[in-house]
Amino acid sequence: MFRRSPYKNAAQLRAMIEPGLITAASLEEVRRIIRPGITTAELDAAAHRVIVERGARSNFQLVRGYRHTTCISVNEQVVHGIPGERVLEPGDIVSIDSGAETKDGWNGDSAITIVVPGGDADVVARREELSRVTEGSMWAGIAALASAAHLGEVGAAIQDHIEANPLSWTGQPAGILRDYVGHGIGRKMHEAPSIFNYRTSDRGADVRPGLTVCIEPMMTSGSEEVFVEDDDWTVSTVDGSDGSHWEHSVAVHDDGIWVLTAPDGGAAALAAFGVTPHPIA
Repeated sequence: MFRRSPYKNAAQLRAMIEPGLITAASLEEVRRIIRPGITTAELDAAAHRVIVERGARSNFQLVRGYRHTTCISVNEQVVHGIPGERVLEPGDIVSIDSGAETKDGWNGDSAITIVVPGGDADVVARREELSRVTEGSMWAGIAALASAAHLGEVGAAIQDHIEANPLSWTGQPAGILRDYVGHGIGRKMHEAPSIFNYRTSDRGADVRPGLTVCIEPMMTSGSEEVFVEDDDWTVSTVDGSDGSHWEHSVAVHDDGIWVLTAPDGGAAALAAFGVTPHPIA
């Protein structure tokens, strides 16, 4: 049976720049308008509008049985939350996952976590810390990709970051979702290979030019145990602890790495890790 190679040529890598930027723009619009009192459906509509105006379509809507542009997960929901009439409240922690496919069939996929302004100061501080640690682990994984020989090194870097930055109010590392992982991306939003967000005995796929992957740690402020809600999509924590999800699409090419879903290629965040991304020629 034929399987598409996860490695792209130079022209294919260049074609993946635009869907990445469109995906990033959809999330920036959500970031711009999110506030107490807005519904998750309104956020979804805003992301959709940006993607369509840029001449692309939502790749989430190409997933069988899913009709929304984004997944929006609130508080104890970690990933795959369905946008709807839920009204956001001050202090909610909200993860937004979005993706775009261009007319020539290339994909972008990215996620951010935002704490809605207002609310109890202690709750907000804890939720912002969870988001910050999760985001940091994503960048640690991306930085590792720049010098890794195999994808297993990325998962180890993510886990190392989490363990080195325990949550201040528990003294324990954030919980890492074990059954939900990063993935390849290209002609489809989800392609091989898988990328674990923790250390495993599997070295993983070779890291070499042409590899395009989504690095997406999903963390909780408590137990790692989760369940799928009755809507058959939303993944929530069993203990009611908060969730956070960050994701970027990243390309490995002849000159290094480039974060496709960051307008600066990841330069600002990767500087802290001593890594300089290089544009795709």
